[in-house]
Amino acid sequence: MSFIAQNVANEIKVEISSMYNRTEKLRLILGDQLNAAHPWFQEVDKNCTYIVAELHQEATYAKHHIQKIQAFFSAMANFAQALTSRGHQVIYLTLDDTAQFEDLTDLLQNYIGSHTTQFEYQQPDEYRLSVQLKEFCVGLSKSKIKTECVDSYHFLLPHEELSKHFKANTSHRMEFFYRYMRKRFNILVDENDQPANGQWNFDQKNRQKLKKQDLSSIPLPLIFSNNVKEINERIERHNIKTIGKSSNELLWPINRQQSNELLHYFCKNLLSKFGTFQDAMTHKADDAITRKQWSLYHARLSFSLNSKMLSPQHVVNTVLDHYQKNADVSIEQVEGFIRQIIGWREFIRGMYWANMPHYTTKNHLNAKNNLPDWFWTADTKMNCLHHAISQSLEFGYAHHIQRLMITGNFCLIAGIAPQQVDTWYLGIYVDAIEWVELPNTRGMSQFADGGLIASKAYAASGNYVNKMSDYCPQCFYSVKEKSTENACPLNSLYWYFMNKHQPLFSSNPRQAMVYRNWQKLNVEAQSDILNRAQHYLNNIDNL
Repeated sequence: MSFIAQNVANEIKVEISSMYNRTEKLRLILGDQLNAAHPWFQEVDKNCTYIVAELHQEATYAKHHIQKIQAFFSAMANFAQALTSRGHQVIYLTLDDTAQFEDLTDLLQNYIGSHTTQFEYQQPDEYRLSVQLKEFCVGLSKSKIKTECVDSYHFLLPHEELSKHFKANTSHRMEFFYRYMRKRFNILVDENDQPANGQWNFDQKNRQKLKKQDLSSIPLPLIFSNNVKEINERIERHNIKTIGKSSNELLWPINRQQSNELLHYFCKNLLSKFGTFQDAMTHKADDAITRKQWSLYHARLSFSLNSKMLSPQHVVNTVLDHYQKNADVSIEQVEGFIRQIIGWREFIRGMYWANMPHYTTKNHLNAKNNLPDWFWTADTKMNCLHHAISQSLEFGYAHHIQRLMITGNFCLIAGIAPQQVDTWYLGIYVDAIEWVELPNTRGMSQFADGGLIASKAYAASGNYVNKMSDYCPQCFYSVKEKSTENACPLNSLYWYFMNKHQPLFSSNPRQAMVYRNWQKLNVEAQSDILNRAQHYLNNIDNL
């Protein structure tokens, strides 16, 4: 069966619908299940039809960055075309084709034909989709239609194993899990399961700030020019509300070939300094060179991984192979990267599934303030926030420290309601899917889970930003001031936050020093700082 183009004629749709009514097995492929190595696709089954669909449900459950929708729809269409070229029966439904259906299950019900005897789907990575499809299958079973949910065969840990490692409402620490994963999958360990080079973690060596002389040597990011004109027209035609900047050319990879290009570019040009500068941040300068270095030494593989165009095992193997063949790549760089893939990524997934659906309601710090309007425009005088948000709006991207210690830190110390923070993070980033966004935001960033994921609240004053970036010298506010009219808002908000939650945090050994420093200030100095913070909170939309 030939691939069904995006603007298929009505006559062909009738023919396709007729074919569906005769299919015996219907298999659903979701937009983040683009795994060409899945067992489903190893043999062509002429009695099986695959359905890939641009869903209004998925395009509107959050207000997404337009590049996020472009990337997923483009990757889905490319995947459907690749399956078709291998002989599989596939239909690709665009927003035009799915507009008549209320949601995913309504669409599926329409394509369950009189000859359909079996419906199969891969385990979704999001709880809401898992529940939706389980309920749909309950209804199908009453019609004597067999249903089956299979693993996505993407993550290192199978879905059914997660409950062995993660328990609900229980604190888990990534480091211990990470060491287990290294041993289990024989990654950077010796024959005695001891860490390569004698250390499990080189994070202490990977926290350097970029100096001015370093900037000119940062390679430009590899970007693509994928035509998304028709997708943009469909988004506009169906009145899908989006955020962020867009054009008719998408810079993100949309197939396995481009994803592999990005992976090999990272290994060849960026890996040798990735760990060293993985926490560094630099100003969005006006000159042409620095302006284009927005991703620094980061791989930007998260969209390819989260859509499953690349597998974590393949990424790890490729990086290890490059490390073994190239003397300029040190263990510190490689370990720091692999920890993100087999450690943090798999850990976050486990914590998500262990704690859903109640995780979405956690608000341990009782944060209630509204997200400032400038989070959607970047129109703030705080240079660090302006840069991180404007970059996010322009590229649908910010690296992990920008997310955790700039936008996340502000929301934490300003007491922003976690649900509003979740909504922003879920929408603005190209790689954001709830299983990875929610625990990172509500747990790691906002401490709303009370420490299930993080051992402390990642709160910071302007001093941290000044230490790890060059944002502060060009800022309207003074990073050295705490209570004056032009004092950096992060300074007073930090102390306001720590003072407010002293009963909770003062017993934490990782934060005890903070309170000793606070107590060294006289009562008048403390009062001035707290008053300045309250002023900023009262005028939060004008910062």
